[in-house]
Parts: sequence; structure tokens; C-alpha cells
Amino acid sequence: MVLLLVVMGVSGSGKSTVGSHLATKLGWKFYDADDYHPTENTKKMAQGIPLNDQDRIPWLCKLHDILMREESPGQSVILACSALKKMYRRILVSGRDAVYSKSDQPDSSTQKVLFIHLDGSMELIASRLEKRRGHFMAPELLQSQFDTLEPPSAPENFITVSLEKSVSEIVSEIEKSLHLDKCFSRAVSELDAH
Repeated sequence: MVLLLVVMGVSGSGKSTVGSHLATKLGWKFYDADDYHPTENTKKMAQGIPLNDQDRIPWLCKLHDILMREESPGQSVILACSALKKMYRRILVSGRDAVYSKSDQPDSSTQKVLFIHLDGSMELIASRLEKRRGHFMAPELLQSQFDTLEPPSAPENFITVSLEKSVSEIVSEIEKSLHLDKCFSRAVSELDAH
């Protein structure tokens, strides 16, 4: 079974760290969405200017294409991406068509992507950002990230993991959730076959 995981959350939540550790542990491909931002986006963020939907949509469409390209040959993959708004997550799942769709009803492609929301307090994440060096995202943009965040909710396919744990504990919790999801999916498939 091919799994497409998006490790999501505000800047400084540990998406890249958790995603890369999980990918290494599972032997899956890993992509960091930050590597695919156009130069204009990184310049804006470095100057402390929050991105708007027009800045993000082409970038999200490119990330959707990467996920679908990996799914096609049967490659499970992990993408670290902020995916702050519900619309952004719909674009990651369905591509450009999601920009114009107002429907929150899940379609068959919704279940292809599992969002892993790394959830923590602003204070915890701010303390992490103070220690981070060499990243283009200005720490003063953290408030705008929290203001933009629409935590995932039903009918989205997601799990939420608390950041009040070590990276290894977070990775283990996600791995256990994936195992349970696989068992559940297999059981449902077997029931449907009868």
C-alpha cells in the first residue's frame, strides 16, 4: 500500500526534522517543501513579509505534482510542508482543481494523503525558532503562521501529534499510527471483499 504523508505545522514545529527521521526509519523518500519555494517567496519571508495565497498556490501545485509523481510508480513518500490552511491541504491532495472547488466533501483522492499535524504552543515553537540558524523564515512571522493555521479536522485524513515529546518519541508515535491505519485499511478491504 502506497502512503503519501505530509508532515505539517507552523514554522519551527519540526516538520523537516520529524519528516526526515521518519523517512529514514521507514526507508521512504523525503521532500522538504521549503526547497521548492520560488526565490520571490524566500525573499519575502526573509524580509518578514508573510506569504499570501497567490504566493503559495503555484508552490502547492508543484508539491502536489511531486506527490502524484511518486505515487504513480508505487513509492511511499513523506513531504514536510506547512499546509496551514484547509485549502492548501486540498491543493496538495487534488491539485489546481482544488483552488476553484468550494466543496469540503472528501473524494477518493483524499484518502491517498495522510496529514500529520505537529501541534505545539506558540511559546514552545518560539523558543525553538530562537535557536534555529540559517533558515530564510524570519522568526517574527510565527504569529502570522498561527493566525493562518486552520488545524485539520474531519473529514480530512489526519493525525495530530504533540510537540511536547522528543523527536524519537514523535517518530515512534507516527509509526505506530501508520501501523494501526494499515491494519484498519486491510481489515476494511477484507470486509468489503466479502
